[in-house]
Amino acid sequence: MSKDTGPAPGRYPVDSGEVELLRDLDRPTGWVLMMGGVPQSYVDLADPAYLDFDYVRLMADVIDCLPPGPLDVTHVGGGAFTLPRYVAATRTGSHQIVAEPDAALVQLVRERLRLKSVPRLKVRVMGGREVVQGLGDESADLFVLDAFVAATMPVELATAEYMGDIARVLKPRGTLLVNAADGKGLAFVRRLAATVRGTFTNVVLLAEPGILRGRRFGNLILAASRGPLPYEELNRKAARGLQRARCVYGDDLVNFVAGAAPIRDGEPVVAPVPPPAVFG
Repeated sequence: MSKDTGPAPGRYPVDSGEVELLRDLDRPTGWVLMMGGVPQSYVDLADPAYLDFDYVRLMADVIDCLPPGPLDVTHVGGGAFTLPRYVAATRTGSHQIVAEPDAALVQLVRERLRLKSVPRLKVRVMGGREVVQGLGDESADLFVLDAFVAATMPVELATAEYMGDIARVLKPRGTLLVNAADGKGLAFVRRLAATVRGTFTNVVLLAEPGILRGRRFGNLILAASRGPLPYEELNRKAARGLQRARCVYGDDLVNFVAGAAPIRDGEPVVAPVPPPAVFG
């Protein structure tokens, strides 16, 4: 039985290598989890509804647009469990499953970042493909795919076959939320968007204008559903955010994809790696 030893800055070994916990000098209860020199997660232990990273705020905007009330949520990718904390704080009564393959990282977050305080949260130490196989049909209102290895999205979590598995797990009006990253040309995200569109009727892409134009490397968010999506509300939220993100859907998304082919299991697709300058 591990003890909740509390947060402390420093470097810690995990199964995938080493992570670092950094204190936010501007917020006494804010902490950054670094992996391989990349800021991976931010959590405020006193205010789980506070979101520091721009792309996480975009993901939260999508969640906030879903029908009110508690949600059944599956997350692939844990990190410091920022969004599970947010959902627990803003959607009281939600039941959540988080799949994170790094057992030592999960243990560290339990001990140092108060993971045990998150109600109705189950953690499964396994990968994204494996966890979906064990989930029931139409069991999730929301499926959050936010998994990275060394700042790169695993390609096996971006394929048409995997999207089909996710669609099986989602309720008929359930929502898929994907965090991806790309740079100049956006070739990977275009193919990922084509893959998601092949499974889900309604899809929207959210990103800051500079990233969306391929001028710099960064995060892009895809939301998808077989039911309707609140496009106008998402548009308003994205436009009035601190970074004034764009919301791309309908014919604009068709033009964005521009004939890109869906990704399929076994294809030799290489996910983009951020240039060193992105994180200094």
